[in-house]
Amino acid sequence: MFLGVDLFSWLVAVPVAAWLRYEFAIEPLVWGGLLGFALMAMVLQTAAGFVIGIYRGRHPFGTFAEVRALAYVVVLVGALTSLLAFALGPQWGVPRSIAVIATPMVLICMLGARYLLRLARERRSGPGLNAIKTIIYGAGYLGETVIRRMQTDPDSQYRPVALLDDDPQLSNLEIRGVRVMGGFHDIVKVAESTGAKVLVIAIGRADSTLVRNISDAADETGLKVRVLPLLENILEGQTKLSDLRDISIEDLIGRHPVDTEVESIADYIAGKRVLVTGAGGSIGSELCRQISKFAPTELIMLDRDETGLQMAQLGTVGHGLLHTRDVVLADIREPDALERIFQERKPQVVYHAAALKHLPMLEQYPEEAWKTNVLGTLNVLQAARNADVETFINISTDKAANPTSVLGHSKRVAEKLTAWMGQETGRPYLSVRFGNVIGSRGSMLPTFRSLIEKGGPLTVTHPDVTRYFMTIPEACQLVVQAGAIGAAGEVLILDMGEPVKILDIAERMIEMSGKDIEITFTGLREGEKLHEELVGLGEGDERPFHPKISHALVSTLAPLDMDKSVWLKRCGKVDEEAGAHHVQ
Repeated sequence: MFLGVDLFSWLVAVPVAAWLRYEFAIEPLVWGGLLGFALMAMVLQTAAGFVIGIYRGRHPFGTFAEVRALAYVVVLVGALTSLLAFALGPQWGVPRSIAVIATPMVLICMLGARYLLRLARERRSGPGLNAIKTIIYGAGYLGETVIRRMQTDPDSQYRPVALLDDDPQLSNLEIRGVRVMGGFHDIVKVAESTGAKVLVIAIGRADSTLVRNISDAADETGLKVRVLPLLENILEGQTKLSDLRDISIEDLIGRHPVDTEVESIADYIAGKRVLVTGAGGSIGSELCRQISKFAPTELIMLDRDETGLQMAQLGTVGHGLLHTRDVVLADIREPDALERIFQERKPQVVYHAAALKHLPMLEQYPEEAWKTNVLGTLNVLQAARNADVETFINISTDKAANPTSVLGHSKRVAEKLTAWMGQETGRPYLSVRFGNVIGSRGSMLPTFRSLIEKGGPLTVTHPDVTRYFMTIPEACQLVVQAGAIGAAGEVLILDMGEPVKILDIAERMIEMSGKDIEITFTGLREGEKLHEELVGLGEGDERPFHPKISHALVSTLAPLDMDKSVWLKRCGKVDEEAGAHHVQ
């Protein structure tokens, strides 16, 4: 079709250009030369178009790629016809300037025809009149993409009627007929004036504070808030751009991963043998998935939970057969087994994620915290040193900062042991500390959901208790980046923004469920803080590489200086093996 349009454009443009050139009067003898000249241009247009591919379906119809290719062809044909006009024009009675005049006219005709056809197609394929009127929050690239998808999909449930954006430079912007009608403070006014029923947040890196504010403002007008999947998930094929979903509690309290320097990460992982302890856990399995993207020579997933290992294997290699060397069933409490594994597999990078982490459980059984979080970490450190491991990252918790619980004290000792080993080896043996991880085992959100499903009551320890929150991908990105920017003995701490009140989360989850559920307060549990801390006293807060990552130093602790009875006393316990009781 377009080949015919383009050839017709040359056939018309050449005599029109000559007509203008001759001041509206063309001698009869010149018409033959003009016709020959137009035919040459048409032949060149056809040949160049097929070579570049615009007539063989190489470029999607109506895209910038097609426009660019078409412009190349027309300019090329215009240049060649100019040369022909210079050489043969006097003989044919055709002025040499004819190609210079005709070329822009031809290009305008070709582009105009394509634009009109695209406009007609999009109008026919747009959403029906019954589509829901929708406000798009965010007038950037993502917002433009969402509008285009909505307007060109005949099955779309949404019809964009307004844009909102807080950037004053975009206040007069209009995208495909949809105008920016204000910012955050105009949500109510725009919703009322347009009759919109849905608001889509089209901001790729919207943090939880912005999402909460938008959600609260939308609730005032009855707008239903929808969000897009993460761009990472879209690129990995897990979701599509069209997969709008309802806002979740994770969107309201979580944050998107901090930007990392992929090159610096790949440098120390690519081509290396990498071992992850606790690979079957929520953090460990996500860590394995992220590490696998950076092409390690070998990824060794170690855990004592065979079901967890199966899930980790499914997430990294796509099967859970458990018959390959990438999964290792072992317990970090067994030093001989660890030593044998490390000597046989010779890992170069180790991520130590294995730990016991349920605070109230460890308050009852402090011995188990000592055996796993302290002695288990020491076993992994010693096996790593003996196997000449180059980089060691110990995954810690914010409860290790000024600890008051058995969990916090055990992870604090693990940090000190890691710092000591870093001092001994002179290599980057370091720790990473972060707060509550949304969706991990032990996270309160699954517990809250379960209680809501059962009809309540929802239990909260204290009305003023606060916690820091982060997503599993964010936590794992910090862990992976630590190996690239951390130094021996350091503790890396993510700036997690403002802490969130647990009561606010409980109330929001109840509101989102639509149920009438009671909240009861149980009181702080033994060893539990009202407000968690990320940086301990005297640790410092240097940020030499990343504005969101602090580098702190902790004191070292040599294994020979470890004393379980002293540790138990600091935890508020005494040695249970000696038949003693808890210190009240």
